[in-house]
Amino acid sequence: MSPQEKLDTRTRIVLAAMELFWAKGYNSTSVADILSRTQLNAGSLYHVFPGKQDVLVAVLEFYRDGIQENLLDPAWEGVDDPIERIFVLLDRYRWMIVETDNTYGCPIGSLALELHEADPVVRELLAINFTNWAGAIERCLEEAGERLPAELDRRALSEFVLTTMEGGVMQARTYRDVAYFDRGVATLRDHFNMLLVRAAGRQAMA
Repeated sequence: MSPQEKLDTRTRIVLAAMELFWAKGYNSTSVADILSRTQLNAGSLYHVFPGKQDVLVAVLEFYRDGIQENLLDPAWEGVDDPIERIFVLLDRYRWMIVETDNTYGCPIGSLALELHEADPVVRELLAINFTNWAGAIERCLEEAGERLPAELDRRALSEFVLTTMEGGVMQARTYRDVAYFDRGVATLRDHFNMLLVRAAGRQAMA
């Protein structure tokens, strides 16, 4: 029995759909594509999911529920400094850009762009995924404590980090050049360094 066959039917469908939606996009992925990838018959799929949009909802829920285990924990293993965790996470995206020869697209970002008139349930799940990502960054900023200025809007900065990542990924993919991602991250690093210097200077004067 293959590793895929050991998975339950629902999980096989969700994992296959994740790969297909990332590679082809949601609209270009057919139910037949999912059946071909999973080697399931239509009856097995429709027994679990009434339609393709239900598969999409399950995929977005998988991303939502797996952010810590599938993204954050692997990226942050052995990294204790909360600010460096932010840049290690961004470096993980850079690695994926390079590994795919500049064709990588953030799965959530790509779906959000493609589904510009998404069903309310889908739109809410897309938003929750972005919120959870930014929330993880905000926790890093909170853990940095007095190393950052007290008046800093940590929520706004976490959203800016997300914007830098998404914009950098999109431009690297469009131009087929990781340098666009690198310049965005370098500018973000400069901003963080200025914040660190500002906070340290105020503490020295106190």
